[in-house]
Amino acid sequence: SGVIPYAKMGYWDASYAVKTTDVLALFRITPQPGVDPVEAAAAVAGESSTATWTVVWTDLLTACDRYRAKAYRVDPVPNTTDQFFAFVAYECDLFEEGSLANLTASIIGNVFGFKAISALRLEDMRIPHSYLKTFQGPATGIIVERERLNKYGAPLLGATVKPKLGLSGKNYGRVVYEGLKGGLDFLKDDENINSQPFMRWRERFLYCMEGINRAAAATGEVKGSYLNITAGTMEEVYKRAEYAKAVGSIVVMIDLVMGYTAIQSAAIWSRDNDMLLHLHRAGNSTYARQKNHGINFRVICKWMRMSGVDHIHAGTVVGKLEGDP
Repeated sequence: SGVIPYAKMGYWDASYAVKTTDVLALFRITPQPGVDPVEAAAAVAGESSTATWTVVWTDLLTACDRYRAKAYRVDPVPNTTDQFFAFVAYECDLFEEGSLANLTASIIGNVFGFKAISALRLEDMRIPHSYLKTFQGPATGIIVERERLNKYGAPLLGATVKPKLGLSGKNYGRVVYEGLKGGLDFLKDDENINSQPFMRWRERFLYCMEGINRAAAATGEVKGSYLNITAGTMEEVYKRAEYAKAVGSIVVMIDLVMGYTAIQSAAIWSRDNDMLLHLHRAGNSTYARQKNHGINFRVICKWMRMSGVDHIHAGTVVGKLEGDP
């Protein structure tokens, strides 16, 4: 499967007893023709932990037995002939506390291009409490959002402003007003509406808040709109977030394409400023749609909960996006 026999070097252990402090990952592997599934699973474990392409004498300078990831179970995927579920356990100390960037650098950083496999998909993870507690997690969630909207006993009803590009600030605010007055609890910006020449972000924020306040006055209900603070730099993200708070918004949103560190940083700001944070999963389908390669959306959801977002854009039950009801 590679230059070294991973299974014989300690990365496969069928008798391994999983510890409560282990980080567990479930991979769907498609080995290259002629590669044993156990060897492929061991290669995934090795290349996502301590192994490299050859034996190095510096392995003797560390506790490799402790820090090696262990593939401990391989099951065939039902109704397939060349795919297998590989269960891998990682020592918790392999990962920096509170850092999604470091966690993902190991779990998905390099192994997806490995020669031993023709396809690889991260299907699920189990994060131990000892590691989970180093992340802040969501500050509020649905309970606090219902309190702020004063809406109980019924689903919250929202929508996205359309067309998502091309509207002026005034017309954008008009759509917000009409939607909220018509019965929606909230509206939201779409993923790619940031600060383009046809509508700068300050203009959008001001007209959105005008529409929100007018709709609330007309209906006697609390209304809202998710203001997208996604930008090219974190300095600009913070500037937009501060402005959204200053004009009266209680919720902001950020895109998944901003990256894990940016999302964690925005979540920390939101908690410190008593703001709700919505995440749009923009870019997710580039690695979640293919069933044999990439990352399952459930894993992204877990990572985003760890990062501290209050809720995440989940696609649609019916309509234009891929997925079954």
